[in-house]
Amino acid sequence: MIRHIVMWDVSGDTTKEKQRNMDRIQSGFHGLRGCIPGLLHLEVGVDLSKIDYACDVVLYSEFESWEALAAYALHPEHLRVRDELAGVRIARHQVDYEVRAGSA
Repeated sequence: MIRHIVMWDVSGDTTKEKQRNMDRIQSGFHGLRGCIPGLLHLEVGVDLSKIDYACDVVLYSEFESWEALAAYALHPEHLRVRDELAGVRIARHQVDYEVRAGSA
């Protein structure tokens, strides 16, 4: 299994605008559930700590293989969500790693 974790900082001049953008990210990615072959699990979390070095939003997803993750990156629904959210996400951090049976 492959874990794909992405964290973003989100644009917004006001707290309300920033929250609206975080909600858009959450809604957009949750809409991918059940649409992507090989996507086993997907969740989106919004930071509540408000620590100055924390990212605003995290995407946690699990894929059945590296090939499934690669296909997700090019899947039309993923590309649609990515394009709809262009400009909302202002910084991005990513980690992808393999979890072998018995080590999860």
